[in-house]
This record gives sequence, structure tokens and C-alpha cells, in this order.
Amino acid sequence: MASGQTLMQWHPYSNEQPATGGARLTVRNGHPVLTFLPGVDEDAILSGILPQSYQGGGLRVLAHFSMAAGTGGGTVDLEAAFERVGIEQQDVDSDGFAAAQGVSDIAVPATSGHVKAQQIGFQDGAQIDNLAVGEKFRLRIRRKGTVDDAPDAMELHLVELREG
Repeated sequence: MASGQTLMQWHPYSNEQPATGGARLTVRNGHPVLTFLPGVDEDAILSGILPQSYQGGGLRVLAHFSMAAGTGGGTVDLEAAFERVGIEQQDVDSDGFAAAQGVSDIAVPATSGHVKAQQIGFQDGAQIDNLAVGEKFRLRIRRKGTVDDAPDAMELHLVELREG
């Protein structure tokens, strides 16, 4: 598959709610969203199988989000991390996420309800927990609400995984 092509996408209903610190499923005008509160670090967990079409050129995670109020300004900090579950690789009774990659100081949309897409890049290898094609994985998306300065809740609409 060519660089930039979409490999997978997840909607809010795909979230596997963590035991603590998880974003909440809500609805905005009929659109399901995962709501991340300001001032706290909250996560969404998404699972998948890396498609056979992946050619090993790194991955990009795009988080499509809006803000609940959109008039408070500020910036959000987002990070993502991969966990290779694989075949007899990761004990599912524990977490084994690779080091998170993130983007800080993302300007929030000025208008409530406008959706913005933020990209987080990963190199092939350790940054994606040495994930191989055909293997199961989990992806953690985190709003670093303890360090960003946006006073509003962030609403995650969609997460997209692209090749390199």
C-alpha cells in the first residue's frame, strides 16, 4: 500500500474502556464522541490487526477531534502508543505499551463543533512495539489534560491509521 493510504479507522464505539482514567462515550447532535475532560489525563484504547498491506514504512495516527465549547481557546496535548499483542507476545493480563509519541500545543478549533485532525507519527520498529503484519495490537490515545491549557472537554470523533 502506498504511503499515506488509510489502513484502518476506529469510531467511538470501538473504545475498550480502561479500568480507570478512560474517556466517556457521549453523543453530540447524533454524533458519537469520546469525551476527554480538561485537567486530567484520560485514555481511549482501540484494538486491531495490522493489515497485510502494510509495507513497513512507519505509521501515522490521525485523531479527529473537536472541543465541547470551542470558545475557551488554548491548546491540547495528545499522545499515542502501540502495544503488540501478537501471537504469544503480550500477556493480556498486563499492559505493555511502547513509549508514547506525542504532539504538544495543538491549537484547538476556534468554533465549537468544528473538527480538526492531528497527526502523530511513528517509525517502524520499536515505536510501534515491533508490530508485524497480521498481528493483533492495541492503540492508546491520551489527552494530556494535566499539561495542556484548553479549558474545554475534547471530543474524539474518529481515529485513523495511515501508512508512513
